[in-house]
Amino acid sequence: MDMTQNDIDQQNDSTQHYEVLQELGDCYASVGDYAQAQKYYERAAIIAPDEAGPYVGLGVVALHQNLLDDAETAFKVACRLDRNCSKAYAGLGMTAQQRTDYKRAFEMFLKCLDLDTDNLIALLGLFQASCQMGSFEKVTYYLEVYLNMHPGDVSVMFPLAALYLKDGRLEESKRVLLDLLTLDSCHKDAINLLEEVEHSLNQSEKAGVKS
Repeated sequence: MDMTQNDIDQQNDSTQHYEVLQELGDCYASVGDYAQAQKYYERAAIIAPDEAGPYVGLGVVALHQNLLDDAETAFKVACRLDRNCSKAYAGLGMTAQQRTDYKRAFEMFLKCLDLDTDNLIALLGLFQASCQMGSFEKVTYYLEVYLNMHPGDVSVMFPLAALYLKDGRLEESKRVLLDLLTLDSCHKDAINLLEEVEHSLNQSEKAGVKS
């Protein structure tokens, strides 16, 4: 059955209305007015029941209020509506992290990054979950990919330098830390880590001379 011009106009109006409601929800969520944000996300979900966006928003609102069951439910609905919704997987990762289920958090953050390597929340969440689990496989790769896309992001440079040190890649760790300190000379953690890296390099050089 062909759509009439009236049908098309109504569909366009509905789409625009949904986008406005979704944007209002995002605005209220960003300033911490979660009651208003929830109201607009719920209205957006009614108008566009097949869109994942409102459920991601509802999940974020619930997560900020520490309503973990509600958050998980909302993010799962978003995943069901859109299997490629990277933000929903990041949300499930944050929910699992709040529950100290680091294995599931790691899996969800990894799924998010497989879909969107540009998601900083998932990237740092993956690093934190890896620290808790003591397993850093794959994390270095995603940090490098992100840093290539966003050179000079201090929040990523420091964990990458720490992982390089852990892997014995001392020169690479030193390079990243020097770049970081060029951008932020007062970064105390980077200053301390650089001292540790330089000490390790000196020890390696002495060992090389002795052998």
